[in-house]
Amino acid sequence: MFEPTVPPTPAPPAPLPAGRHVLAELTGVDAALLDDVDALRTALHDALVAAGAQVRQLVAEAFVPHGATVVALLAESHASVHTWPEHGSAHVDVFTCGTTADPERAVRLLAAALGATGTHLEVVTRGGPPAVVTEPISAGLTRRWALGAVHHRATTPYQRVLIADTAHGVTLFCDDERQSAEATQLVYHEALFVPAALLAARCERVLVIGSSEGVVSGLAVAAGATRVDHVDIDPDTVRACAEHLPYGYTPGELAAAERHEGPVHVHYADGREFVERSGAEYGDYDVIVVDLPDERPDEPGAQLNRLYAVDFLARCAQRLTDGGVVVSQSGSPALWRDATLRAAWSRFQEVFGADGVVYAGCDEHEWAFLCGTRPAPPDPVAHMQARLQALPVRPTSLDALTLRTRTVAPITLRKGIFPAAP
Repeated sequence: MFEPTVPPTPAPPAPLPAGRHVLAELTGVDAALLDDVDALRTALHDALVAAGAQVRQLVAEAFVPHGATVVALLAESHASVHTWPEHGSAHVDVFTCGTTADPERAVRLLAAALGATGTHLEVVTRGGPPAVVTEPISAGLTRRWALGAVHHRATTPYQRVLIADTAHGVTLFCDDERQSAEATQLVYHEALFVPAALLAARCERVLVIGSSEGVVSGLAVAAGATRVDHVDIDPDTVRACAEHLPYGYTPGELAAAERHEGPVHVHYADGREFVERSGAEYGDYDVIVVDLPDERPDEPGAQLNRLYAVDFLARCAQRLTDGGVVVSQSGSPALWRDATLRAAWSRFQEVFGADGVVYAGCDEHEWAFLCGTRPAPPDPVAHMQARLQALPVRPTSLDALTLRTRTVAPITLRKGIFPAAP
């Protein structure tokens, strides 16, 4: 009998070696130090060893009239420093395979040793299994995002930032939390801004706190604002968004806003301090937008929690013009993760009174927004619907009917009915 030959099952390919490649620019370094080859050798060697790398060889050369290059051969791969004393800057790259060495730590230590006043770094993952982001959703629950092309990966002084292709298009992650995605960002940002703009007596002066992408700034100008102050604590993230996201600021628009040319003025500052100290210089606002990552009650020391506190909300209320509105990203209405929304609802009612709080839901179902205003219109929904017709820009994702349906707060908020804890 004929016995067919069955080809052997090929063995799966061995996984590619995984490594991290950190590319960094150090600025504000003393020019003399950047010309001192011996000092540079020592600083690079010590930073690499302290970060867990094994230095096998070091090669250094000084150039005329100035500048130097130092290259380290590592057991894990390599590192290099190239200096421009005339600009007070150095370009650094550290590439390590495996897990024993931490290239980000090496760059941070080197920056400290050189006394750099500015450090901009990007982290590129090379090799290894397909990249994913595991996003925390609530206690015991996560969501996994499969990544395509990675456009930007960096660790700023405030957060880890990733911009990559996903099933939802180009997507922004901060500290592994999805912040916006190409497919749904307009739905999110219109739900955040448009109801507040319609509730406000005027929409000429707008303050935006957070919202790194710059979409809200553009919506505000389209809605008639003649002055938008956009405050964000993290310039590296704002600039990365402008460079890599297909929505929000373009690099040219951001550069003009940083120079305060045109209606949008970008300020790199702490949002709380800006609200507390800038009243005399910048005046009051018709709409104040607070658009931050979710509050983190399980991390009491998280910097962003300060911008969710009741005293900060009250200070924002004091910075409003007559008939002005504060709107804040307030968490999720889902029963299994609505603790931050319920906390925000309580704070808004404390500051604006029960009749001064308007709920705004979103077809990007994970989010809800709260608007606070004093005094509130007698019928906020009818007020918004009437003003929608006169809005200079026609929203893409909402109309008069969605204004009514989205502004019905969950019964858990309206009547304080909460499910029993498991």
